Amino acid sequence: MTRVGRTPPFFFEIEETASMIGRAMSRHDVPHLKPSLLGIECGGTRTSAVFEDGATGKRSEWSGGPSNLRLLSDSQHLRHFRSIHNAFPPPDAIAIGMAGVRTNADIQRIRQLIHRVWPKVPCHVSHDLEPALAAAPTPARDGKTPRLTRVLILSGTGSCCLGRTPRGRSAKVGGWGHILGDKGSAYEIGIRALKAVVFYLDRDQEWSLLGRLLLRRLLLNEPNDLIEWVRSAPKEQVAALALEVFAAEAQGDRIAKDILDGAASSLSRDAISCARRLSKPGEQVQFVLAGGALLKQPRFAANVARRVRAGWKHAIITPLKQPSVLGALELARALRPQVSRRDGASKTKEDGAPAPAAASRDSAHAILPIATRVSPTEQRNPKSMTLDRMSVGKAIELFLAEDQALPRKILPHRRSIERTVGWIVNAFKRGGRLLYVGAGTSGRLGVLDASECPPTFRTPADQVQGIIAGGAGALWESVEGAEDDLDAGAHAICFRGVAARDVVVGIAASGRTRFVWGALTEAKRRKARTVLLCCNPHLRFQPGHKPDGVIAIDVGPEILTGSTRLKSGTATKLVLNILTTLAMVKSGKVASNLMIDLNPSNTKLRDRAARILKELTGAGDDDVRAALEQSGWRVKSAWRLLRRGAGH
Repeated sequence: MTRVGRTPPFFFEIEETASMIGRAMSRHDVPHLKPSLLGIECGGTRTSAVFEDGATGKRSEWSGGPSNLRLLSDSQHLRHFRSIHNAFPPPDAIAIGMAGVRTNADIQRIRQLIHRVWPKVPCHVSHDLEPALAAAPTPARDGKTPRLTRVLILSGTGSCCLGRTPRGRSAKVGGWGHILGDKGSAYEIGIRALKAVVFYLDRDQEWSLLGRLLLRRLLLNEPNDLIEWVRSAPKEQVAALALEVFAAEAQGDRIAKDILDGAASSLSRDAISCARRLSKPGEQVQFVLAGGALLKQPRFAANVARRVRAGWKHAIITPLKQPSVLGALELARALRPQVSRRDGASKTKEDGAPAPAAASRDSAHAILPIATRVSPTEQRNPKSMTLDRMSVGKAIELFLAEDQALPRKILPHRRSIERTVGWIVNAFKRGGRLLYVGAGTSGRLGVLDASECPPTFRTPADQVQGIIAGGAGALWESVEGAEDDLDAGAHAICFRGVAARDVVVGIAASGRTRFVWGALTEAKRRKARTVLLCCNPHLRFQPGHKPDGVIAIDVGPEILTGSTRLKSGTATKLVLNILTTLAMVKSGKVASNLMIDLNPSNTKLRDRAARILKELTGAGDDDVRAALEQSGWRVKSAWRLLRRGAGH
């Protein structure tokens, strides 16, 4: 292959449909006119790209620095993609495997960036394990190439096992990073070595061969120096210590042997777990060894292979001898672009790229309600057509006048709100929870309302919860693509353990936010009560997907067209205030109009607690404070004490 110029650091990963992986493995049905293909693999150490010319079959290489979806901004990714674009002729199909890709939103983010650099070129995006799995040769038996389940065992700086059946079912174990996972990786071997040598020094008062090798490699003089070094050492430097563990084991060091045996055991168990999820015990499975720790350390690879064979009778062990970026080339080939004989333009059955395999049970078009008209929030407000020329005073009057009309807009939905309050009260009585789900402003309002419940009503922290697309970071900045991830919404409901006794309120000004609908669909599947709170009355729901309750408030056009943080946000906040406050009132946390279950966690709230008790009982300051201190500053309990003392 011809090597082309090196360019700046870059990371990207490919997420692929199951059927495409199967086609890439089988490598059948090559088009009559071969397309030009571009395969890219983005990993923690470097980025590699291979271009295959369709006319000549000649391949050219490109390499750059490390790239990871989580570590680079969109502009950095674009610069990297453009460097690759400039290195090769235009391709007919592209496949990318990128470190850090985990969700469908990640896939869509990278796909959109790719299409800005290579418009209309079919593109397959996946994580960086897929190219390695696709690059492995299939073993031939009796002159035939069987279609086998494959399990990739990767051990480099990090570790992971990925399994795939010929029909595209997959299973993954690991890949959680060096803090949460990476069992059997070079990093884990290195960090365990550091811990082991100091442990045995304390226990046996003996500095081992492994310890001496580690100090020599790090140019340190004594074990105490390791404390400062490891505090700031990046994971790549810790992973590099694995080389000394392999060297010590070869010289008979028992500590090193124990560490490597443990790593081999972890990798083999994870690989067998993948195989069990995809195949029956009597079936042949191909286990593909990849990553520097396995490919460059034959004794360690043999240890892993021996344990895999012991756990899987019909295991075929295959080291990955060719660069895994060639697997990305095969994934690009699996897109099957059909090249026109007349003009050489590439054509595909898909519009640009195949849709990613969805984790949810239904596709978005079958779940999202249909907007029969443009949402009022997206229409122009005739009263604010001169907003840019309006005096500040007049603009303030307009804002307040528009907000003043909101209660009248909400009132027609009184019965729907009343039903929702009833469902929430019943959920609390059964030990259930209220969960708000939203994206952007809607998500922030849900989190805000949920966070106010523990101090105001002394509720358990999990009784009212807010779920926002993109997680905590989305509270103060936009998280690209988070609201469009249907599966992420479903996953959030799944991993919060939502059940039939819970109530899930989806908040979306448009009523069509994918993250919210992924959550509502999964909550409905789990038999929880579901409610949609939106500002779009023009929705037609898909069969079987209408929530139990719908509160669709027509707030009219926003003063600033489309800015739903304005009237839509205010109306949403008003409804959320009503839902939680009345649910708490009906749950016995209010006497008259006083909060008798607030949590007096600061001076202001302690003063309020004392005032509440004086209002309820007429007791003096000293009696009130004594009752509060005796009850541990629980207002309701102090109220009971004062009532008993007064003979009530």
